[in-house]
Amino acid sequence: MSLMDSGKVLPLTAVAWTSNLGCCPKDFTLISITEDGAAANFTRGFGMKSGYYLCYSKDLKGSVVVSDIQVISDKDSIPHGYSYIREFLDSKTSVSKKKRVVVRTSPVANVETAVLDIKLTAKSKMLLQHYTYVGDIHGYVLWCRKGHFSSPTPKAKPRSISLEMRSLSLEEPSAPALPFRPRNLPPIPQQSRLSNRRHSLQAGDVLNTPADNSLQAITALDGVPFSLHPDFDLQASGTALQLNSQLNNIRIKSVKDIENEYNYTFTVEESAAKRIRPSIST
Repeated sequence: MSLMDSGKVLPLTAVAWTSNLGCCPKDFTLISITEDGAAANFTRGFGMKSGYYLCYSKDLKGSVVVSDIQVISDKDSIPHGYSYIREFLDSKTSVSKKKRVVVRTSPVANVETAVLDIKLTAKSKMLLQHYTYVGDIHGYVLWCRKGHFSSPTPKAKPRSISLEMRSLSLEEPSAPALPFRPRNLPPIPQQSRLSNRRHSLQAGDVLNTPADNSLQAITALDGVPFSLHPDFDLQASGTALQLNSQLNNIRIKSVKDIENEYNYTFTVEESAAKRIRPSIST
């Protein structure tokens, strides 16, 4: 299986005209011979001293790829999103304007299909397998192959490390950080860090502490006995009996009892509304 069949071929990133190998940039590949063995030297006409060649690049430094390529005539307007290919020519060479090659470039992150290769054949009936006909140009036929491509994995840039970072060693353990204290206070003795409550712990609690006697195992509740407040001790205060007696005396009212208790006929308001206000004689 070839690189194109396996999908590992890089896409074209640029197509250009060039006079010769000396004018061709170093990251471009010049097409000097067609697929049927003819010289791929484009000329404007009879008597030209030097011609020009097609060349292409696959350098992904610019992060763009050629997504399409076309051949248009001088009477056609350039399609939207396309541009004429670049020219790396000497002073004695000029490209014919009757047929122009245009390409469309796209960011490599936005496309999955691009132009993977271009080839030339002499103007004959020869067909290239797996290639698409682009157009005739100055006695040659331009072909292209499109397909999926695999973008190279980006490499991480090396970071510069300062001298201070280089001087640090990961093998040597660093000294433990001491707690912050003001400078005007005397140093704290090692034995006075334990509180009086810690000294009053039972022997069973001391056996459960770590072997290195580190302060990380000491908490603020060490040695504090657990007990309930008398107000919440139901057995000691007799509150449970009080609550039970109160719950037993609760009477559940029916709907009829509630309606009888809160029944209001609005007779006072009705009689007040029916009263005739006295008239004032003029």
